[in-house]
Amino acid sequence: MSIHPLHDVAFDADLLARLGTSGPRYTSYPTADRFDAGFDYRDYLHAVADQRNRGVRKPLSVYVHVPFCDTVCYYCACNKIVTRKRDKAATYLGYLKRDIEMQARLFEGMNDVAQLHFGGGTPTYLSDVQMDELMAHLRRCFRFAADAVGEYSIEVDPRTVSPARVHRLRAQGFNRISLGVQDFDADVQRAVNRVQPEAQTRAVIDAARAAGFRSVSIDLIYGLPKQTEATMEATLAKVIAADPDRIAVYHYAHLPHVFKPQRRILDADMPDSEAKLRMLRLCIERLTAAGYVYIGMDHFAKPDDELALTQSRGRLQRNFQGYSTHADANMVACGVSAIGAVGATYSQNAKDLDAYYDAIDRNELPVVRGVRLSMDDVLRRSLIHTLMCQFELSVSAFEQAFPIVFATYFAPELAQLAALQRDGLVTLTPEAISVTPKGRLLIRNVCMVFDRYLAPHGDGARHSRTV
Repeated sequence: MSIHPLHDVAFDADLLARLGTSGPRYTSYPTADRFDAGFDYRDYLHAVADQRNRGVRKPLSVYVHVPFCDTVCYYCACNKIVTRKRDKAATYLGYLKRDIEMQARLFEGMNDVAQLHFGGGTPTYLSDVQMDELMAHLRRCFRFAADAVGEYSIEVDPRTVSPARVHRLRAQGFNRISLGVQDFDADVQRAVNRVQPEAQTRAVIDAARAAGFRSVSIDLIYGLPKQTEATMEATLAKVIAADPDRIAVYHYAHLPHVFKPQRRILDADMPDSEAKLRMLRLCIERLTAAGYVYIGMDHFAKPDDELALTQSRGRLQRNFQGYSTHADANMVACGVSAIGAVGATYSQNAKDLDAYYDAIDRNELPVVRGVRLSMDDVLRRSLIHTLMCQFELSVSAFEQAFPIVFATYFAPELAQLAALQRDGLVTLTPEAISVTPKGRLLIRNVCMVFDRYLAPHGDGARHSRTV
């Protein structure tokens, strides 16, 4: 068996162009498009009760969704509400606190929190005072690990915060911060309605360092309108000079039939497929040359970052926030559209504010859909996430974890993988599946072989491109 260093990645433009297709990101399995309205809050209550009855006391990961934004970024595919009416946030905050209280009562006695993540929308749409109230409320409802141990992160739009606000966020208990940048080029920013001067972003990063944030992460996107290799080169140089701990480089998923704001992007401004691949190659070359290690998918981190260290120890995990250092935590979802994972279930809250409020007014958790995993789902989830996080799977270890004969159970999938082996994406032996360096950029293609829920090609585009 050929073993490659964990962070090796090779770029094969012809292979990427030929095999690139639409496919899931596998932040869950089954993926969220397979959640069912037959699963509701009663099923969620049973899932938590099952954890309690089995004596499960693993720490929690709490996700809090703040859906509001001042303005719309045309590329955005998040669940958001664009409004300048700040009273909406005050109303939402009242319901969100009740949502949190109900979750806390449900997890009473097993409510230790090791991870907290605020996403959106724009979490800093909330005022300083509102965030003070919300964080104090969370700490009354749950027991949080010490700051040096817990991972408490918030997504920040640098246009919405001052250096003083960054220091206030640190005082409120956040120790990790993620900044949306996308591209520093002024023409690209205007094309996506997100004008964000470099100095504004650097001021937030400098403030985060001064305030003692443990990690600073930057999000970029390639494939945006008016982007070129030259704009990407300039943006990468500025990002590398800012010296963040983690960098995510996402492929822009242009799905205007699904996301209305994307209809404001002009087709004539879009880079073609070859240009996007050249941008991806540039990102990989520049970031690895700057000392960042390739984690997987679209993530890079410094070698001493917890993400890289956790991967090297074989404990990296995929969840709805992407790659995570906290393996096997129950995920508690608070807020409109938020997705949770408890035991062998996934659940999602109502996406519509009125439906979310109505459920809470009935003193019910606002869970409106989800899925209870079968044994087949559990073992396929384990297999997919192992490949996503480690690029290798030991057959004997998998057979010890699950009561199957691997070669028999996955005979059809192994036959499909043989074609990917001929393309050089994987190495197959009776003992292991190993993803090669040039297969790592196509890891989603490899995992899709094991997904028994994938829609037929004629079912319409449900997912972003794999590269």
